[in-house]
Amino acid sequence: MGDPASSKNPSGDRPAQRSEVPKRTQKAPKADDVISTVTADSFISFRKKFHFPNDLVMKVSARTDRACFPPPGYVTVYEFSLRAGLRFPPSSKLIDILTICGVCLSQFSYRVMSIVMGLIVLFRDRGVVLSSECLSRMGRLFSDAQGRISFRSKWLDIRTRDPSKGWISNFFYVQNDWGLQEKWGKLKELPIPLHIGAEDLLRILKLPDLDALYYEVCYLSRYIDEEYLFKIIIEDHIQEARSHIYDVDVKALEAECADDGFIMGFMKGVRTVHRKTGAEIEGLTPSQASGDASSDSGDEELESELQRAFALEEDEDDVEIL
Repeated sequence: MGDPASSKNPSGDRPAQRSEVPKRTQKAPKADDVISTVTADSFISFRKKFHFPNDLVMKVSARTDRACFPPPGYVTVYEFSLRAGLRFPPSSKLIDILTICGVCLSQFSYRVMSIVMGLIVLFRDRGVVLSSECLSRMGRLFSDAQGRISFRSKWLDIRTRDPSKGWISNFFYVQNDWGLQEKWGKLKELPIPLHIGAEDLLRILKLPDLDALYYEVCYLSRYIDEEYLFKIIIEDHIQEARSHIYDVDVKALEAECADDGFIMGFMKGVRTVHRKTGAEIEGLTPSQASGDASSDSGDEELESELQRAFALEEDEDDVEIL
């Protein structure tokens, strides 16, 4: 029998030590060195897959164009941004965040775009709006040496992964109808809001505990599914339409007040609201609603009509109609 000591630690069983060869780190190509591979035929699939609006104006990159220098009046869009949840028109909250950070769409990596869009939809799904303070509390945006933006969170496991290869050459241009920054800029880091803690996020999102928050952000990618994205786009369109209608009505009322005098113009505004919304205004008579009684009325009669429309007493001291 052999020596027990030698059998316990046979030198022949030791694996040969491999020489430590430093791995070569491949530098990511610069955005101003890459030619786009997107063609006009690609737009057909983009429109169908990502539900582009019919009036969206797109442009193929020329061989001399680069991602960080789009033509004037256009913004650069990477194909991975569409898979990460970007839709057109862009979400108003996404535009706000880009503006605050001082960067453009194409600087956002897949990770940042998917996290920001996922959080926008998550907050909207919980009935609230994502603020830059809440975004900053959940993680930190940072820039690499080339200007690409990524996201890091120390306390939340936010999982995102872009499986695509050759993403850097898959870019094209979209007409900038939203006032977005067009050229690459230097990131303005969001300040960390000390007044917002984890408990505040739970209260804002109406979540019972931290485990529920961890679950939501751990599987944030489900919020960039088409079902959720379609919902937020529709809600944005409705809000914009309401704001537009409100602005038009207010401007029209201001013009009428300026042209016809305050009382007559205001009564016209009351009748407009009554006609468009169908809302019942207490004290508004049928003649006032139709506008017939006020057409040839003097100021005293109009003042009396206005008082009746809002059920005011003529001798009420705390209300004065000029």
